[in-house]
Amino acid sequence: MPPDPPLAFFPRLALAWAAFFRILFDGLFAREVAKLRPSGELPPIPTARASMASLPTIPPPAPVDTALQLLGLFQREGRFVDFLEQDIATFSDADVGAAARVVHEGCRKALRAHARVEPVRTEEEGTRVTVPAGFEPGEVKLSGNVTGAPPFTGVLRHRGWRAVDFQLPIAIADHDAAVLAPAEVEL
Repeated sequence: MPPDPPLAFFPRLALAWAAFFRILFDGLFAREVAKLRPSGELPPIPTARASMASLPTIPPPAPVDTALQLLGLFQREGRFVDFLEQDIATFSDADVGAAARVVHEGCRKALRAHARVEPVRTEEEGTRVTVPAGFEPGEVKLSGNVTGAPPFTGVLRHRGWRAVDFQLPIAIADHDAAVLAPAEVEL
């Protein structure tokens, strides 16, 4: 009698999902599953210290205040929030262009005062490039007809940007970073 054919992927996935939770919440079932291991031994019980040491270290997320502080700088130098919140549908292209120049100049000034950025890729946009095997997916976004395995060859549509230095001013104590720009009242 021939052996049973292997179980297909999706039924295996459903089985693994159900088994995970049953093992997690049913100690007797977990013990029986552990006996099925080739050695027949139970896995070692990690101590809290050992299990914490084996976890990858993940940097804490940047405080929201940092993002708000940067947004406040863009507002102060380039009136960025004003521009985004303005309904520009009724403005002429020339008026939008003139406003965009002011916003661009101010925001660029703020960016250059507090950050140093460089392109992720050094080639000119529009040139053919090769993305090697082992590329960092966070640095290169593939689009179009992505099939097969790297290396990939395609046209560079955007060079990307990487921050190589970033320094924000030290916030004043009790400063409310959520206030991107104070209201201005002329007397």
